[in-house]
Amino acid sequence: MNAPARRWRRGLVVGKFCPLHRGHMLVIDSALAACDEVVVISYTWPEFPGCGAALREAWLRALYPQVRLLVLDHARRLSRTPPFPDNDAPAAVQRDFCAALCMDVLGVTVDAVFTSEDYGDGFALALSAFFDARRGPAPPVRHVCVDRARAQVPVSGTALRAFLHPLVYASFVRKVCVLGGESSGKTTLAEALAVQLESAWAPEYGRELWNEKHGALAFDDMLAIGHAQQAREAALLPGAKRWLVCDTSALTTVFYSTELFGRADPALVALAAQPYDLTLLCAPDFAFVQDGTRRDDGLRQRQHAWYVAELARRGLPYTLVQGTLEQRLQQAIAVLAA
Repeated sequence: MNAPARRWRRGLVVGKFCPLHRGHMLVIDSALAACDEVVVISYTWPEFPGCGAALREAWLRALYPQVRLLVLDHARRLSRTPPFPDNDAPAAVQRDFCAALCMDVLGVTVDAVFTSEDYGDGFALALSAFFDARRGPAPPVRHVCVDRARAQVPVSGTALRAFLHPLVYASFVRKVCVLGGESSGKTTLAEALAVQLESAWAPEYGRELWNEKHGALAFDDMLAIGHAQQAREAALLPGAKRWLVCDTSALTTVFYSTELFGRADPALVALAAQPYDLTLLCAPDFAFVQDGTRRDDGLRQRQHAWYVAELARRGLPYTLVQGTLEQRLQQAIAVLAA
């Protein structure tokens, strides 16, 4: 369907957006093309796992900063919010709830409602009746049905990766962090695990900068490394397949900052609190290999002990992987599949 000519002052799009997929986006885009202002409302109860209100709002604000947005859950109810309906509440209850949100929370009425469903005609009639009862007679709310046959975007409730915007898809990729002292097989495992998972991996930026500066790092480099590593992970998330393998984390940079300078920037320490879905710690259980940039086995053992203590202090669970690369891969895959 071609975008309709601009005909309305204010349009409305309502949805759960669990998750926000390209079918939803087509409806919102159509409303933006036809209206001077677009109101987008998202609510659902109970919540869908992995699609909480804060995340839905983040998707919508990032992709549609120009809309007037209201995202609600039970925790976000305002004093003037009407009784929150369950997902299986009757259609009449849902429609009156949306109309009340428009008038009592947002302080607006709408001229058109945009959907891709047959229920849109009844929704428009209900909005008209509610608004007329509260403000007096006015032109009726119109229903604009967008791609009802799913010809442009053949997806409805169950969204597959192909129908998710990369920003939304990235929210569902889980991150596994691989930690380990020098010469513990950390990078080798991270790269091999990504190959095994047919996914992406985030190489260690700190090692690259160390080599670039021939080991002459400054204190300020530590925080820059932490930020660069997390930016690299964020950039790789949309292209990962279920798991993004992360070679190290800001926790490693905290260790080296303390080791080299006797302190760590509080902002770097805060970065190290970023959670990962799974943490693998490589055991120092094979002969130390000197590649020209490493210290010695003493540092490797001390670094491993620091990881064990720091992860325990932070209450972060981890899996110790040991043995050959093949054995470590088997241990990692078993944990990921659990």
